[in-house]
Amino acid sequence: MMNRHLAMLMMLPPLLAGCMALKAPPQVTENPAPAVVAATPNPAAASMIAPMVEKRETLVATGYAVISVQNHKLSAQQRLMAIRASKLDAYRALTEQVYGQQLDATTTVSDMVVMSDTFRTRVEGVVYGAVLVSITPVGDDTYETTLSLDRQVVNDLRALYLGQLAAKRK
Repeated sequence: MMNRHLAMLMMLPPLLAGCMALKAPPQVTENPAPAVVAATPNPAAASMIAPMVEKRETLVATGYAVISVQNHKLSAQQRLMAIRASKLDAYRALTEQVYGQQLDATTTVSDMVVMSDTFRTRVEGVVYGAVLVSITPVGDDTYETTLSLDRQVVNDLRALYLGQLAAKRK
């Protein structure tokens, strides 16, 4: 069982970007995750998403924000703004896990030398049903917010997203 947790943890870094961190090892279930294909009208779109369905019971995302960079003179207001920013960062990380992230990259090469390399990422989606696990200060100048999302809600969100994709293509 411990080896399964270690294997899952080793697979997470490529899937989780930036400031995502796990508070506890992910829970692993012996039953396979329900297929997204059955809940979507477009099998081609579902085939792109189906391999990404996790076997974990919940997704966990953590966001961070620095207090001192918040744009306010009062320290109490800076703390409140940092709490809000860390929560939004956690929602971004959760949205990224549910829907993935869009990556645009441009590379300019001249005379076989890279002149410029530009990357732009974008995360878009709707998240509902997230549970606020904790908001805690980290050190003297940072807040950390952790959210979790039940697997069934993730499956519902993905099915709705695939349905919207199918409707746009018609």
